[in-house]
Amino acid sequence: MRSRTEASYGPFMRLTKPAAARRRLRIVAAAALLVVAGLAAPTAVAAAARPTGPKPTIVLVHGAWADASSWAKVTARLQGKGYAVLSVPNPLRGLGSDAAYLAAILQQRTSGPVVLVGHSYGGAVVTNAALSDPDVEALVYVDAFVPDQGESILGLLGGGDPNALFDVVQYPGAPAGDVDLYVKSAVFPGVFANDLPAATAAQLAAAQRPIALSALLEPSGAPAWKTLPSWYLLGANDHILPPALQLSMAQCAHSRITKVPSSHLPMLSRPDAVTDLIIAAARARA
Repeated sequence: MRSRTEASYGPFMRLTKPAAARRRLRIVAAAALLVVAGLAAPTAVAAAARPTGPKPTIVLVHGAWADASSWAKVTARLQGKGYAVLSVPNPLRGLGSDAAYLAAILQQRTSGPVVLVGHSYGGAVVTNAALSDPDVEALVYVDAFVPDQGESILGLLGGGDPNALFDVVQYPGAPAGDVDLYVKSAVFPGVFANDLPAATAAQLAAAQRPIALSALLEPSGAPAWKTLPSWYLLGANDHILPPALQLSMAQCAHSRITKVPSSHLPMLSRPDAVTDLIIAAARARA
């Protein structure tokens, strides 16, 4: 037999129990949504903090007495991170003409955002070429020259005895007084590759590409670093581009500076550090 309460309010209870159950379900559901939202919030914030645009193409420009293969270790690491990479052959014939060649590469072989990276003399080339393409969004200098307008490579280095450092070759068709310069094989390991194995340094010396003397004497044009953000990797054990000069140029360009204990060839001896700096620039520009 039902109790009085059940007998008197039974129809009401039959109507309200489902409503109460629904109410409880709504409360549980709301609580669950709050928990899910709380768990998802950090992820949403992190996603909002990440760059949302396309990854830039990384364009690598080698310096004098080297070639595009000097970037091989860095190229492999960048490609492993999903970046499109172009390692450009630098003609090493003249600062203005080398910059014009790079400008043609940028305009005809890239689309979308670009991070432009220069090593050594290649830093002067990217400084002069970057403004030719509005898609260039950041500059990265690796033990590089960062000239201001009117400055030359040899002027920045402040002279010295070229006969102690270079072998000279008269190349066919050269303008009057111009020559090709090769770093002496005996000198190359000590000034260029002092943190690489001796066998590697000897191979690099044998395969070096020369630069025309006129390229080192040519005044630089309007510098892209005055309008573009830049990053600088400074090799503290560089024996050809003095660290003090690197620091002075990087500070003048307001670059974000990273120091590493490397020779003039950190892309070979410290490829992870070089890659990390390029990726930092690529992420910051978005």
